[in-house]
Amino acid sequence: MIRAITWVTEPRHAIRLIDQTKLPHTEEFIDVVSTEQLVDAIARLVVRGAPALGAAGAYGVALVLAEGAAKGWDDAAIAAAVAAVREARPTAVNLAWGVDQVAPLIPQGFAAVLAAAHAVAAADEAANRELARRGADWLIANYPREKYRVLTHCNTGALATTAWGTALGVIRELHERGLVEEVYADETRPLLQGSRLTSWELKKLGIAHRVQVDGAASSTILRGLVDFAIIGADRIALNGDTANKIGSVAVALACHRAGVPFLVAAPASTVDLQTASGADIEIELRSDDEVNFLGGQRLTPEGVAGYNPAFDVTPADLIDAIVTEKAVFEPKREESATVMARLATL
Repeated sequence: MIRAITWVTEPRHAIRLIDQTKLPHTEEFIDVVSTEQLVDAIARLVVRGAPALGAAGAYGVALVLAEGAAKGWDDAAIAAAVAAVREARPTAVNLAWGVDQVAPLIPQGFAAVLAAAHAVAAADEAANRELARRGADWLIANYPREKYRVLTHCNTGALATTAWGTALGVIRELHERGLVEEVYADETRPLLQGSRLTSWELKKLGIAHRVQVDGAASSTILRGLVDFAIIGADRIALNGDTANKIGSVAVALACHRAGVPFLVAAPASTVDLQTASGADIEIELRSDDEVNFLGGQRLTPEGVAGYNPAFDVTPADLIDAIVTEKAVFEPKREESATVMARLATL
């Protein structure tokens, strides 16, 4: 079982992360022992993926308390450090959610916060397995096939969660039922999470797959080579609009044109009931260097600016199913304003 994030106590309190910037060639773990190091790891995508960031946020509060105790921080310094963790990546709602799950326990001390963080991580794994089962069942009931050819974008497996995976978790569930013929994994420019991370996971799982350039995805769908596409989400608005890795909306548009089901799989914690629609989601802009350079080699002429939004928003009316551990929602068939609000009643 791949564990992208765990808490360790020896030789000191730390958040242990697999360094995803070095995959697939080097499998290296690092122990994060300070708030500054954690914020940097989140910003550099050493740890990434909405559910994993939720766990990072929760464990981050415990790390702040451990560091604060060692350095004699007062309440104001602790609050500032917690805020720094919470705000390290603005689009991914799970990071702030994870912090908010445990921060109210700060007055009760380190042990209470750490216990709550462990509970957040355990709940995520359970949620992933349940949403994977629900997603597979929904697909089989609505679009039965002898075997499925799948397209996925970015990385949504165990590396993006505390264990198992979300969108890739649904693919794993189908694979375990003997229902996956092949997966098309988009490379996911500019940081290549698909070719570096998703392919690494699929190979370890023994799932047949190909890696394709992002620009091939629409053609692959329109040529009839895919039976469904499935992605994750970093934030889901009240009306069912979803924010995910840049390039996701192009996949959704191609699926809509081809009549191929387009699914979003994410834990219920990814739903932000305070965000009315995708228009209200802040889109993180990352460094031009990620576009202009690859492996230290400049790809563009000197002085050329880059444009590097990390996410895009897929409108709810392009989504056939939003799969959570609590229920499967069908935005195309439901009143959009109430699609995700129903989560509060489940």
